[in-house]
Amino acid sequence: MSTAHRFTNGHVVVGDAVWRGAEIVVTGDRIASIRPLDGAATDAVDLEGGWVMPGFIDTQVNGGGGVLLNDEPTVEGVRAIAAAHARYGTTALMPTLISDTPDRIALALDAVDQAIGAGVPGVVGVHIEGPFLNVARKGIHDAGRFRLLDEEMVALLAKPRRGVTMVTIAPELANIEHIRRLAAAGVRVSAGHTEVPYDTALAAFDAGLTGITHLFNAMPAMVQRTPGLVGAALDDPRPWCGLIVDGVHVAPAVLRIAIRARGPERMMLVTDAMSSVGAEHKDFVLQGRQIRVADGICAYEDGTLAGSDLDMATAVANAMGMLGLEPAVAARMAAGNPAAFLGLEAERGTLAAGLRADWARLTAAMAPVETVIGGVAVPGAAAKEHEAVNA
Repeated sequence: MSTAHRFTNGHVVVGDAVWRGAEIVVTGDRIASIRPLDGAATDAVDLEGGWVMPGFIDTQVNGGGGVLLNDEPTVEGVRAIAAAHARYGTTALMPTLISDTPDRIALALDAVDQAIGAGVPGVVGVHIEGPFLNVARKGIHDAGRFRLLDEEMVALLAKPRRGVTMVTIAPELANIEHIRRLAAAGVRVSAGHTEVPYDTALAAFDAGLTGITHLFNAMPAMVQRTPGLVGAALDDPRPWCGLIVDGVHVAPAVLRIAIRARGPERMMLVTDAMSSVGAEHKDFVLQGRQIRVADGICAYEDGTLAGSDLDMATAVANAMGMLGLEPAVAARMAAGNPAAFLGLEAERGTLAAGLRADWARLTAAMAPVETVIGGVAVPGAAAKEHEAVNA
């Protein structure tokens, strides 16, 4: 059975185009057809200048809804995190484990695999961020849990699973053959929390490392004689770069320069979200350390940033506002680019016939009103406010 969703008086992002209205016909969990809709329609949703964008895809989600994956590496923990982010336009995500023990890593891998098997909406894989990191760039990670990437961990990470596995490493501390083996097994290997030199970074790209975890954060700045990972990421067209666009992690001017230098084609918006997103009580404990959340900033008592309180709808709004990106470009960085990075572009990332019926409906101010995941609607975080204003 097919259902037609009609939208008028707003903006519908379809590829590189922005339509004033659209009719999206959904059959099952797929878009059967999509076409521009000009003028009024009696059964259409009046967007009132708002937006319909392809569902957002977030490759770095430590938690949400009061839950951290490190604390609850279970199907129900994953479900709670995914449900929290669905309220902000995220239709696919990678629950992310912050550096932990091998046993905890195994639990997280299995929990996400089981969640996908159970059909938890939006879960497409898992991101293991560390513990194969450089202590000099540990950030909020517990260096006491750091270890080298060895044969045992390569075998665990390379094990076939239902979703995509992503791992963040410091390439300078890894065996290049281990990177090559992980990449050959389909693991998305990403560089982060690292002091990798420029030439070593290029060798890692040659071996199959394809991602940069939160570009500019937890890595040295680029200088004229030591370009480092930032220089390698901006100079080499191969890696996909995650960007935290919250105005705190990286100055907007630096992000604008990076996008102009490299182009937006392989830039991805990420949240690095903690349990505070979608939670009533914002403060939380991370591996025994109290993290305070104020003005959208998650930080330890010494000022070290501890992830973010950012959601994807706000990240897209910031990309348009702080960075001056065109809406279609911001949408591509939030959906199409991460889909391609994960190898899911034939399923997700844009509004097109044959792809999953995943989209976000937002107000003119980019507040999330409704998220559709596989044709099933979820109220957005701003739904009640939007209804009250228009009552």
